Amino acid sequence: MTASGGAPQRVTRRRVQTRARLLDAAFTVFAAKGFGRVSIEEVCEAAGFSRGAFYSNFATLDELFFALYRERADLIAQQVADALAGDGPDLDVPASVDRVTDVLLLDVDWLLVKTDFLVHAARDPAVADILLDHRTRLRHAIADRLFRARGHTPVPAVLGDADGAAHAVVAAYDGVTVQLLLDKDVDRARMWLKQLLTALLIDGSTHPARTNGSTHPV
Repeated sequence: MTASGGAPQRVTRRRVQTRARLLDAAFTVFAAKGFGRVSIEEVCEAAGFSRGAFYSNFATLDELFFALYRERADLIAQQVADALAGDGPDLDVPASVDRVTDVLLLDVDWLLVKTDFLVHAARDPAVADILLDHRTRLRHAIADRLFRARGHTPVPAVLGDADGAAHAVVAAYDGVTVQLLLDKDVDRARMWLKQLLTALLIDGSTHPARTNGSTHPV
């Protein structure tokens, strides 16, 4: 291969590495100080780069923040999908719950960044669309697995259908992570989430639904 043919590949690899280091540094700085209190200079200093390196990858600090959120959110969605991909049509709820809660990213720093993003999204419809898209993909991964198992493992009647159960699962995760932000006890949060999801998806499966329809606030 000629030097001219190899140069673009080296630049691309270097740029990917630079972007990854900026994202890692931004994650640390955002978690420590909070979005809105961080400057581009602080991110660059933490990453060991100049402002030029920053602007070759991101136009604004907002763009970097969104890229960071998408990266972590995509990781969580993929973790859940992979954890639910096992088993045949018969869903072993306790085993599936164990797999999901074992791989879920229950990390206080991530939750701090995620909460900043949620607050930001609450004030900006365009940002809210990004957050809603991630939550929709997460729910779809859960609902799809529950739907495929419906003939063998019925969804508790009180939750309505697979989509209703998926909303409830995400809501339970949200509740556990709020508590984790306050007490910082990751092991307790993981145990509590396992117990809550198992009870949610098994207990009450023979109870009749108490409402004419279901609402999905999550």
